Amino acid sequence: MSKNQIRSSQIVTTFGPGAMVDLPEASVIISGLDHWHYDRSQIPEIEEPRLVAKLRIHLKVETLTLRTPPPASNQEHGFRPDVVVWRFPEWFIVQNPRITRKGYRRRRLVHLDSLDRMKYLDEDRRRYPVVPVRFVRACRKGHVGDIDWNAFLHGSADKCPRYMWLEERGTSGDMDEILVVCDCGEERAMSQAVRSDLRALGSCNGARPWLGAGTKEPCGESNRLLIRSASNAYFAEKMSVISIPDTRRPVDDAVRSLWEDFLVDVESPEDLVKMRRKPTVRAKLEGIPDEEVLAAIARKRAEGGEDTERTVKEVEFEALAEAQEELGSDVPDGYFFARALPPSNWAAPRMQSIERVVLVHRLREVIAQVGFTRFEAAGPDIEGELSLEVERAQLASDLTWLPAIENRGEGIFLLFRAGAIDDWMKKPSVIDRGIQLAGGYQMWADERSISRDFIGLPYYLLHSLSHLLLTVISLDCGYPASSLRERIYAGPGRYGILIYTGSSDAEGTLGGLVQAGREIKRYMLMALEHGMLCSNDPICAHHTPMQHDQQPLLGSACHGCLLLAETSCEQANNFLDRSLVVQTIEGLGAEFFDTVS
Repeated sequence: MSKNQIRSSQIVTTFGPGAMVDLPEASVIISGLDHWHYDRSQIPEIEEPRLVAKLRIHLKVETLTLRTPPPASNQEHGFRPDVVVWRFPEWFIVQNPRITRKGYRRRRLVHLDSLDRMKYLDEDRRRYPVVPVRFVRACRKGHVGDIDWNAFLHGSADKCPRYMWLEERGTSGDMDEILVVCDCGEERAMSQAVRSDLRALGSCNGARPWLGAGTKEPCGESNRLLIRSASNAYFAEKMSVISIPDTRRPVDDAVRSLWEDFLVDVESPEDLVKMRRKPTVRAKLEGIPDEEVLAAIARKRAEGGEDTERTVKEVEFEALAEAQEELGSDVPDGYFFARALPPSNWAAPRMQSIERVVLVHRLREVIAQVGFTRFEAAGPDIEGELSLEVERAQLASDLTWLPAIENRGEGIFLLFRAGAIDDWMKKPSVIDRGIQLAGGYQMWADERSISRDFIGLPYYLLHSLSHLLLTVISLDCGYPASSLRERIYAGPGRYGILIYTGSSDAEGTLGGLVQAGREIKRYMLMALEHGMLCSNDPICAHHTPMQHDQQPLLGSACHGCLLLAETSCEQANNFLDRSLVVQTIEGLGAEFFDTVS
């Protein structure tokens, strides 16, 4: 075992590869999946073909499986950890503070190689404990490593042999008051490491310590200062799907079974009518309209029958919006079961723009970690697909599986009339508000060199309404607000909101959310009333994305009205504006709901 490899019973698998964790006696970085050891026969695969097919394309791998993270195991000769971790960082601070003549507190910086059994021996052979330094360097690609303290302080490759110290000249923890000093007289404030224009930490060398030795890759980006225990040190990038029956799958399966012998030459409705006269074809395609069969034939011919072009949310939306009154099976171990709520139960003037309400009694969500980022979170786009513009860090050198979990839950689906939203978008006041929001989005995208188009006002509208509903429903449904989640469907011509809860045990299916769905018109009234006035008005209502603003993706939205726990929001509390939902005291005239009665 190498000096920086640790095998400890305190290692837990709630952190993904590349995460920096403080254990009771060490600071470590969780290893890549190549170093996760477990008995695969005891951990079954998580079956979700739609998610696996998407991930194989995004990650460019031939084979891929989803598995739950391995649990700890007790062996006959004691604990054998299933996950290896590497000691990180390798620079430490000696817990023997010195007070300078000016009254400043300083502690010595030492490297791992200078320690004896993880203790520091001074000139008099006295032993002192050490703690890992909290400052490391990293880049936007996820690479991370120790700061070259000598180069940072002296500005050259020549190593000064004298001692270096971390000196605190104040009690506030401000970076201007934390200095690296050397016995040779050189000193430099840590605040200079924060300034990107100085490039004080040099260029990234592509270090990936979580994958083990010899895994560097070309990089060259500017290093940035990272506090390893900060909230921006690690963002798991995840992708999820709802295990909803694909409404196209029965048609595609039927076409596939008939393809070679009967349908390979069918190119027109007339050809299909002739082919339906054959007993085998008639039996297989009974009850399936001609247009659906022809569409399946086109998909088979163009894509080899693999329907990977449709987005994650497109499949879910079609199943919820186009299915019969019941979808799925109501069995104890079933993945999905939904039932449409009769319109007589929810009809009201404020509900005129809603076409359908579906109570989802059972659903299953599968979430897989794909990679991770540092400094800024990067989640799926508004269609549930992974962004191709994100440079995520790898979870393994040779990727064959991904850690995943499956949650069981229930939900409410609201289908909106496409015509109502399309007509609303033509209003001059809505167009003006859209120009303001698009300007803020463009500033945000330019700053990050993102080329994606503006996500559109329908998403802002439905996302904001979803947050209002989540807030009011959580007060009555029996679930805490942080356990409720959302999926917004805002593609061209398809508009809907799915509010659901998910849990890895039975607590996700207690029935409270379905019961709330039966009273959706009451909750809609409460949500619209809640959105009209914010405790931070008039400041919140007056807010627009501007150059000097730190929230370019928000309209009238703040913690007093729309912002939720980020575990509930699919876009990390971005793309919100309640002035698009109801009239605020600003009176922009861009509201979608012109009545709350």
